[in-house]
Amino acid sequence: MRRILDIAPLRSLVAVADCGGFQRAATSLHLSQAAVSQHVRRLETATGRLLVERQGRGSRLTTDGEKLLAQARRILALHDEAIEEFGLVDERTIIIGSTEHAAAQLLPYLSAALERTLPHQQIRFRIDRGSNLRDRLDGGGLDLALLLGPADDPRAEPVGELELTWYAAPGWRRPAASGPIPVVAFDHPCALRTRALETLSRHDLSAVIGAEALQLAGVQAAVGAGLGVALMATLRQTPPGLVPLDDLPTPGALPLAVWSRSGLAEPVTREVTGALRDLLARPAGRGLALVKGA
Repeated sequence: MRRILDIAPLRSLVAVADCGGFQRAATSLHLSQAAVSQHVRRLETATGRLLVERQGRGSRLTTDGEKLLAQARRILALHDEAIEEFGLVDERTIIIGSTEHAAAQLLPYLSAALERTLPHQQIRFRIDRGSNLRDRLDGGGLDLALLLGPADDPRAEPVGELELTWYAAPGWRRPAASGPIPVVAFDHPCALRTRALETLSRHDLSAVIGAEALQLAGVQAAVGAGLGVALMATLRQTPPGLVPLDDLPTPGALPLAVWSRSGLAEPVTREVTGALRDLLARPAGRGLALVKGA
């Protein structure tokens, strides 16, 4: 019997990975948690592998889950491109692109906020590299994009700054004074990669790229394996298995802006930018409590 990987379950798996758990994934997809869980079970039945396992009060992808995640992103990208090529996206659907940086913290909150303020709009999120999101925005494949870096374009509306934190594996130690600091980074181009290397350089600390990855999961796995340190934007929520460092130079925050496509209805942009400004302006404790409850 031929085994099939359906689009909806694949989208749920990606949402679980991007949002950090089943409840947040359900919120972002406008589904029940039971539906998302059922989708993952269908994928596990089709592949014959355990894809997601519990970790404390949360969950994480297994090695097989990470393998399928990479393929799921490719399948969904081709699927969505085909849909958009024929103009089949529901006119009520707002497609919001975001880089992976802090997506697990920002998107559940944003999804919940938009569900309250734009109840008649369908919201769909796309996680991708910043350069790809800009291309899709230019081509009309996105309505909005959450991008790190200066708002140097008329379409960009600044919403705040993301604080950056150095992370390492527990027990990681800095090399001797003469040795370069190994850095785990996203593939170039990447604002976090640039900021990490510039921060160390400004303090006369030599650095070397110890590992590179295309996705956040790969960066976190390499850091957890002790291959180096990484600069991440996590809204002060430490990734599982890692520890924050306080013995490296403090990096400056990175600005976050919402880019909108030409012709997008102004109320949509206003609601998205307003929700993000509200979150980023909150004190650390209050903001994180709202994200966890979103």
